Amino acid sequence: MDDQRAELLRLYRRLLDHFGPRHWWPADTTLEMVVGAILTQNVAWKNVVTAIDQMKQAGLLDISAIAEAPREQLARLVRTTRYYNQKAERLQDFARLIVEDYGGRLENLLSLEAGELRKRLLAIKGIGKETADCIILYGAQQPIFVVDAYTRRIFSRLGFISEKAGYDEMQAFFAERLEPDLYLFQEYHAQIDGLGNRLCLAKGPSCAECPLGEYCAYHRGEGKGNDSDEP
Repeated sequence: MDDQRAELLRLYRRLLDHFGPRHWWPADTTLEMVVGAILTQNVAWKNVVTAIDQMKQAGLLDISAIAEAPREQLARLVRTTRYYNQKAERLQDFARLIVEDYGGRLENLLSLEAGELRKRLLAIKGIGKETADCIILYGAQQPIFVVDAYTRRIFSRLGFISEKAGYDEMQAFFAERLEPDLYLFQEYHAQIDGLGNRLCLAKGPSCAECPLGEYCAYHRGEGKGNDSDEP
């Protein structure tokens, strides 16, 4: 396991040297970060930025305002994020939880211990493990390793995990090998997503440009090839 820890840190440094610090999560406030995490499910980030800008212009980037807004108005403002009716409902369920159980103060929820906070977040309809963990890592500023489809794609191609690995298995792989460090976990997740979004694509990956190419079994032809159907 020590060897794999060293390898994971070497890959992280290679990504950091290539992309530079990504300063993720991009948000002006903690609430904006949480809203972004809920809206970004199954949609490109640029669509989320549009929705958040529209919420700001309407004066709805506020816990009480979100909780009290007509559902139709909120859905209209986040229309660019797909499944906008469901996402409007999730935003309101989250905001109403804060109002009803935490005195309307987001920091009261986010100050919970990570395990308890995760339980409360996962109890909200439509908030899954990835979204909850993003809120814990970037909103509550508590170290928890966030994984996603990019993590599966990249690290299965590198030969560390199965391409069928589930969320819990992937998260445990990193958590068991890396010390819980807030900056490392935040930046590593951002670097993985940068690589997956720009170079390590599902189809037609740019292997020649990849900073991890020399470590990659997929690049060496030991993987399935460039016709993979993985997400």
